[in-house]
Amino acid sequence: MANSLIKSYLDLKIYLEDKSIKKIFIICGAKSIKELKFKEKIIGFKLNKEISYYAKTNPYPEFEELIKICIEAEKIKPDLIIAVGGGSVIDYAKIVSVLDLNEDNLKEKIILNNIGFKKKYKVLAIPTTAGSGAEVTSNAVIYLERNKYSLENKNIRPDDFLLIPDLVNIGTSKIKASAGFDAISQAIESIISMKSNSLSYDFALKSLKISIANYIDYLKSPSSDNTFNMCLSANLAGEAINISKTTAPHAVSYPFTSYFGISHGHAVALNLSKFLKFNYENLLKSKAEFNLQERYKSIFNVTNTKSINELCALIENLANKANLELNYAKLGININENMNLILDGINSQRLKNNPVEISVNELKKIIL
Repeated sequence: MANSLIKSYLDLKIYLEDKSIKKIFIICGAKSIKELKFKEKIIGFKLNKEISYYAKTNPYPEFEELIKICIEAEKIKPDLIIAVGGGSVIDYAKIVSVLDLNEDNLKEKIILNNIGFKKKYKVLAIPTTAGSGAEVTSNAVIYLERNKYSLENKNIRPDDFLLIPDLVNIGTSKIKASAGFDAISQAIESIISMKSNSLSYDFALKSLKISIANYIDYLKSPSSDNTFNMCLSANLAGEAINISKTTAPHAVSYPFTSYFGISHGHAVALNLSKFLKFNYENLLKSKAEFNLQERYKSIFNVTNTKSINELCALIENLANKANLELNYAKLGININENMNLILDGINSQRLKNNPVEISVNELKKIIL
């Protein structure tokens, strides 16, 4: 039932009929309530439960809104939190489930990943994008004054998840393109991450094979099958990065999101091929325990490419077909003027997972 891919709301109805669940707090995006008619679906279940809703207003998970949601949850004291939305909604729910508002110096503790992480509420995650894999990861993102921080702890991972392709297919083409590219990048980055192991490697290869075969069709000619496949790909990529974490492309993406409003997957796309080429050209400098060259060979094999140049061309072509603009100027970004701002906003935790160490001067050259 839970922890499975389904094609209807039936399993959700069965899940919510559990007699131990009396109070439900649903955290969602405004569009999830309006366009997905999720509220009507829940009402139609005739559950005889106490149900409350919170529709997020910020495009990305921010501290001030997080506190508002926590206060609402404290009032309700739900038996279950349902997160219906993209990665931001799910991240909110994950943090709310473990955050104690009474802790002193809360902002500082979030920055240091040092909150109590005591599980307060059970979480069911229902993603409306095929991309982040947030429904199976043990970390959550929060922004403090435009800086991105990651909370990581096993108690953050949702207790259950349901993937309903019908909820994904009505997303805008921009959201679907960005989220789907995030899944592709997560899989590739996981394969070469310093923390990769045999299990994450297996998850990532399976994910990449599925996403490469389905991504463009899912965007251009969506069907129940290719949407189902992208949901599966995103979920597997989430399982992969839950173990290995992401690398340089993700590390550099965050300031593009927080300062220039570039959606997450799109922001990752801006520099993915550049970092892949840098790592490949510096294979001998790899600090990973695995053979980095062999990992690249596996990526070539899955993507049906024969060289790093072909791989980079494929990635850029996918972004092109998905209408993810890679030119900074066309996005209204003066990269030279904003280089220091971008460098200051890079996530050092993710950068450390890159198999080849990157200096500040090298970062500048790669980003340019």
